[in-house]
Amino acid sequence: MAFKTVAGRDYLYRKTGTIWKSLGPRNNDAELTHQRFHQGRERLRERTAALTRRLDELAAVNRAMRLGRLPLIAARILRALGSSSLMGSAVDVVGTHCIFAYERMVGVRVDSQLVATGDIDLLFDARTSLRLLGKSLPENGWLGLLQQVDHSFHLLAKGDFRAANDEGFLVDLITPTGQDPIRPKRTPSAMGAGDLTAVEIEGLVWLVNSPKVEIVVLDARGYPVVMSVPDPRSFALHKLWVSERDDRDAIKKRRDRDQADLVARLLAEHMPHLRFDDPALQALPSELRQLAARFANKPEPDSLEPGW
Repeated sequence: MAFKTVAGRDYLYRKTGTIWKSLGPRNNDAELTHQRFHQGRERLRERTAALTRRLDELAAVNRAMRLGRLPLIAARILRALGSSSLMGSAVDVVGTHCIFAYERMVGVRVDSQLVATGDIDLLFDARTSLRLLGKSLPENGWLGLLQQVDHSFHLLAKGDFRAANDEGFLVDLITPTGQDPIRPKRTPSAMGAGDLTAVEIEGLVWLVNSPKVEIVVLDARGYPVVMSVPDPRSFALHKLWVSERDDRDAIKKRRDRDQADLVARLLAEHMPHLRFDDPALQALPSELRQLAARFANKPEPDSLEPGW
């Protein structure tokens, strides 16, 4: 907020984004408004600086206790999505990175082999309006947002759904298949010819329509980041379904099944209130929900420790 002279007369202007708007000519009320604005801004600066210092202190404690798990590059991408108001509204995290959220929900540490991954899957909800994307993304779209995090991100091919940085970390933009396989694909995800274009994958509509969980996780340096992920029950059922597809790679099928069993076990042992017969899961097909019986019927491994 500042005074500007226009045609020999002073006016109070306020800047929002890149736009200056006049609040009227200079007078006692304008002077008071200008003074209060700058006093308030200074108080906020001091408060933000104090909170920043506190966050740095707590992050160091988290690192010392080895509480941070989320890879740094993934955390920075999620923060960029959060700052753009896209996380939880236009995109959700799916795939292996969801397990970081589920382990935080129950306060356990999952075997690193089941969370080791060199890519992150972002599920784009094709029902998102182009207006929201236009306001939230840079001019060069999804790729531009990634390049704000790491300038080395680039498309692997023109019009691809995948981007990679110089260290080989991959970001996949995926979306459910259309309802009508005959109609031409409509992918409003790309914001230009050189941008990421979401690829349609069968079965993702279940994750789009399932309840979502928003949770704060800690990255490898101990700093918090907000993730929006599918309900853990939906995740487990979807992973189980994927693991039984004939067109799935054998190694990936085994990993999918292990991850499905892991999350189902977390639910049974730490979140028994989240039942697979919950009406909240009505958006999932009944055939998919019936797969939950396979988790319940799986024999428990023999215990090697007494029940002290």
